[in-house]
Amino acid sequence: MNLNQLPGSEIILPGIDDLRNGKTDTVGSLLVAIAATRLTEAGLDIPKGHLAPEPELTLYARLLLEREDAYPYYNALLSSLNSFCNALELSHKKLNYDRSLS
Repeated sequence: MNLNQLPGSEIILPGIDDLRNGKTDTVGSLLVAIAATRLTEAGLDIPKGHLAPEPELTLYARLLLEREDAYPYYNALLSSLNSFCNALELSHKKLNYDRSLS
C-alpha cells in the first residue's frame, strides 16, 4: 500500500516524521496525535512518546495565532485527517481480508 496516495497524506505523513524527530507542535504532528489510536490500529507505527497531551486544543490555539480563518481551517484539517484514516482503515481491512483467503 502506498500511503502517499491516500487523501490527506501531504499533511499526515510529514506529521508522523515530525513526531519521530521530536517535533510535537507542528500542524501535522498534532493531527497525528489526535488520531494516534486510529492510525495505530490501522497498522501505522506512531511514536507515542512524543504526543501532545491535548492535541485538539493545542492545534486550535496554534491556528488562532496564525490565521484569521482558524475555525474553518481547523475543520478542514480534521476532515483531511478523517479522510486519511478512513482510507487507511479500508486498505488495512482489505489487506487482512486478502490474507485470510490465502
